[in-house]
This record gives sequence, C-alpha cells and structure tokens, in this order.
Amino acid sequence: MSTDSRAQKIANFDPNALGDAAGGLFGLPFTPDEAQVVVVPVPWEVTVSYRAGTAQGPEAIREASLQVDLYDPDLPDAWKLGLAMEEEDEVIAQTSRDLRPLASGYIGWLENGQPATEATLHAPATTRINAEGDKLLQWLKQKTGALLDAGKAVAVLGGDHSTPLGYLHALAERHPEGFGILQFDAHCDLRPAYEGFKYSHASIMYNALQLPQVKKLVQVGIRDMCQQEADLIEHSVGRVAIFGQRFLSEEKFVKKSWKKVCGKIIAQLPQKVYISFDIDGLDPKLCPGTGTPVPGGLEFEEATYLLRQVVRSGRTIIGLDLNEVAPGDSEWNGIVGARLLYQLCNWMAVSQGRLAAKGMESAD
Repeated sequence: MSTDSRAQKIANFDPNALGDAAGGLFGLPFTPDEAQVVVVPVPWEVTVSYRAGTAQGPEAIREASLQVDLYDPDLPDAWKLGLAMEEEDEVIAQTSRDLRPLASGYIGWLENGQPATEATLHAPATTRINAEGDKLLQWLKQKTGALLDAGKAVAVLGGDHSTPLGYLHALAERHPEGFGILQFDAHCDLRPAYEGFKYSHASIMYNALQLPQVKKLVQVGIRDMCQQEADLIEHSVGRVAIFGQRFLSEEKFVKKSWKKVCGKIIAQLPQKVYISFDIDGLDPKLCPGTGTPVPGGLEFEEATYLLRQVVRSGRTIIGLDLNEVAPGDSEWNGIVGARLLYQLCNWMAVSQGRLAAKGMESAD
C-alpha cells in the first residue's frame, strides 16, 4: 500500500516548486510509512557541559530543509527515494527539559569544587539522570529496531551526541557479524561516565565500544582529547583508529590529495559501516551554534566527499546519526545541518541499493 501511495505522490510532486511548509522534511510529500528512509528526531540534551540548544536541532533542520533544492548532479532522482521524519516524541523532549536544570546544577557544583554544604542537593542527580538515560536507550532501541524490521533505512537526528546509543544497540542485534563506526567529530567522546553521567555526550563512543559487534571505530577530524582518551586509543590494539585534524592538515601541507587521505581512512573500515556525524567535526564557521566548537575542522565538501568515497568503495552504510546542531543566534546552523542530512540519507540509500548514483567508480 505504501509503495503505491509513494508512486502516486512522486507522479504528482513538483521538485522545482518552493518547499511546501505543509509538507514533510525537505518539503517532500511522504509519510514515514511510505518513505524508504526515516529520520527519527531525538530532542535530548541533558548532559551537555558547555552550551545548550541541541534539543532544538531537529526542528531547526526541519525548518531549514524547506529551502534545500532537491537536485543533486550525482543523485538526480534522490527526491523520489521517499524520505520522511517522524514527529518528535513530546515525552522525550519534556524529560530532557526537566532534567537539564538538574544536570546543569550538578555540573556547576562539580566546577565549584563540590562544596559539602550543597552535597545533599546535587549528589543524587547522577542516579536519576543515568536511569532516564537508560530509558532513552531502550526507547530508541525499540523504535529504530521496529523501523529496521519494517525494511526502512534509519537516521537518528539529535540532540546531543549521547542520543544514538539505543540505535547502535538495535543494529548490533541485527548485525551479529559486526560493523565499524566512522565518526566525524572534534572530540573523541571516549570518556567513561563523564562528570558521573553514564550516558554523557562525551561518553558515546566509549559506550559504543562496549558492544562487541563494534569491530572498529575510525575517528576523523579530532582536535580535542584528554590523556585518558589517548591512552584508551593507544591500548585498543587497533580497534580505534584516529585521523585527527593535525594529521589531516599535515597531509594537506605536504600536498597529499584529499582523495588519497580518504583512501587511508576508508581502508580502516570493514564492509558494514555506521556513520556518526557530530556537526562540530566541521569547521565552526559552518556550525557556530554547536555546543563545544573547536578551531579547525573539515570543510563541508571534504566531509561529503569522504561520505561519497565510502559508498563508492562498495561498503554499506547500515545506519547513521547527525547530532549537536544547535540553532544558536543564526539560521545558518540549521541550513548547514539540513544539507548535510540530505547528503547522509541519500548516500546511505545508495549504499543499500535503494537509489542509483552517477559515477559510481571505485574509490581506489
């Protein structure tokens, strides 16, 4: 039924018209039931430790998506794929709003040296927040698992970077042979229970590595890390491969082509790949509202070229997330986030055989 409905909507849709505010993501006419690719928004930012705002990221991207032209020279029929975003879960959003002041107060207490006079007020915060984080994990695991079982390709849209862990659990159950993670990020996110929060945004990749199905973690664009994270990488016996910003810059300075650098990155990835894209992996001029911006970072076309090369290498993108987009004081954050989401979703679909691309020559 949904296939017939999608075909009818494709026949009636004008991809050259203005984005219809009454339509769905990118102004497209598809419902999640009809779509081949479904975006699950997770408006959650409980443990952010610097600037807040990422919980508004999904809505900012949805609004900005109406201004995105749908034609792509590599993917001229991408809009026909069927791409839709589910409605935000208000219980999740409200829980995040309720817990954020509790976490913020606790973080402030830590930063002030944990004065004993305030211990009774703040110390219980981690227990409650960790319990709610586990509930979020289970909720997202069930939701994304049901979509996968229905034959959908799934993208999770945060929120902060803690949000996709439940999706990784769902994928781990469905890919017991294992997969790799390609992480675009300014930070390693390998801190165990950062600031006492088990499900911290700074702990997402530490938590991901607790899944034995995650065979490899390849990190690109890193330019901030602590000693603990450096030690974990060093003792990972190759399970974690880092292509930090300094390495990428040095390759550029000696005139290595970006294509060759991408080849080195891709060579570390197994056949099945999950992409975790923290927007702060880009140069902060492209994401000025993000919670923890760091100088340096990838240009938009560098990141999307790497994405295309992963697909052209014959690897399959089994899932993805995009997170840490915060509207801030500028619509620019949503504008960049929307265009990045369109590329990520479409190329995931190409890798899964749902969409044809021009120029699918080898990445070698």
